[in-house]
Parts: sequence; structure tokens; C-alpha cells
Amino acid sequence: MMAGVLLISSCASKKELLNCQTENKELSANYQNAKEQLAASQARVSSLQDQLDQQKRDYAALQKSLDKSLSNTSDNNINISKLVDQINESNQYIRHLVEVKSKSDSLNMVLTNNLTRSLSKEEMKEVDVQVLKGVVYISLADNMLYKSGSYEVNERAEQTLSKIAKIITDYKDYDVLIEGNTDNVPINTEAASMKNIRNNWDLSALRASSVVQYLIDHFGVAPKRLTAGGRGEFNPIATNDTELGKQRNRRTQIIITPKLDQFMDLIDKAPDEK
Repeated sequence: MMAGVLLISSCASKKELLNCQTENKELSANYQNAKEQLAASQARVSSLQDQLDQQKRDYAALQKSLDKSLSNTSDNNINISKLVDQINESNQYIRHLVEVKSKSDSLNMVLTNNLTRSLSKEEMKEVDVQVLKGVVYISLADNMLYKSGSYEVNERAEQTLSKIAKIITDYKDYDVLIEGNTDNVPINTEAASMKNIRNNWDLSALRASSVVQYLIDHFGVAPKRLTAGGRGEFNPIATNDTELGKQRNRRTQIIITPKLDQFMDLIDKAPDEK
């Protein structure tokens, strides 16, 4: 009887240990995701702070010029008036730029939140969504997108790409770049599926093109909004000295950004032309 009690107690302890280990892995993954999102947020704050510091320097220079003008004779009254007008226009334009930037950031955050809410926990393990300097980056692992040793999109990718396609379709004022990336391991040109591919650059471009074609054929995304490009092994985000680093580098990025011409039109408009 004592032996039976000890055996049951041992089994229960092992089960609890396994549960703890599983929970620890999930917590570690959530912690890593949180760190990456925090790093992206810090980068955005740093960029906005740099812009604000520059505007402060410009304002200080104008203020210095104004103070110098005020110390001159009354003959400079006309110039002072013009300088004051310039300062007022500059301040108004700065406020307008801040409003435009805030609007762009808000749209991007809504886009990102809508996408991440639609992805399952399993998908989130292989999909990374970030906003950097007003641009949304969706990074997908190659093993969830393509057939092994190929540039053809597999059936497993359909569900995830359908959610990304909906986001692209909903946000019509954004352009989309599909960018393929590889690790630094040369491809096997002897393989049947790689016969007409010369190197990793070819492979990355073909994979990006396959995703573009898939979005068009399966989900009706407008072709004129899509651009396919490949960067081969020359845009790594991790070291290629480890298997984990190589795995992170083998990715396809879907980059969603406001149309440049419309963004410039917003900036060029006078602040009172709302």
C-alpha cells in the first residue's frame, strides 16, 4: 500500500512538472513578443523626439533672429513684422505636421490591432507584426508559406494570407510591398524544383512573386497596389551562424505603407484647408 501511494504521488508530481514546463515556455514566448513590441515602440518615440528636437532648434533660431531685429532701429519694423509672420507660419506648419503624423500612426495602430486580433495563437508563433516609422511590417516564416525546397505557396498558408488580404483590401489608401528574404546557405541547383534558379536572390524574388500572385488569384487584391521584390541573403535580422538565426532570416515580409503621393498631398496642404 505504501508503494502504491508513492507511485501515485510520483505520477502526480511528473504531471505537475510537465504542466509547469509548458506554462513556462508559453510565458517565455509572450515575454519575448512583449520585448519586441516594446523595442518597436521605443524606436517610434525616439524618431518623434528627434523631430521635436529639430523643430525646437528651428524655433530657437527664429526667436534669436527676432530678438536681434528688435534691438535694431525703428527702420527695421517691417522686417520684424515679416519675421513674426514667418514664426507664426512655422508654428502653424509644425502643428499641422504633428497632426498628419498622429493620423498616420493612429491608422497604422488600428491596422495592426485588427490583424493581430484576427490571428490565432498558432499563427502568432510564425507571424511577427510591427510598426516602425509609420510603416507596418508583417513577417512570415518561410516554412508556413512555401512547399519544402520550393517557391510555391502551400495550402497551409491560405488561412493566414486570407486575413492579411482582408486588411490590405480594407485599407485602400495603402501600398503593399512583398519582400522575400533568405539565409546565406547557397541553394541546391541540382534539385528539380531549383533547376532554373541561379541563387538565393532569384529564390527570394520568386517567393515574393508567388505571394503576390496568390493574393491576386485567391483574394482579389488589386494588382496595381502590390509590388514583389527579393533581397536574398542581404537583409538579415539575425546571425547566420546558428540554426535559429538562419530560421529567422528565412522570411517573407509584407510591408504596408501609406501611398507616398497622398501623404505628400496631406503635408503640402495649408493647415487651414481641412
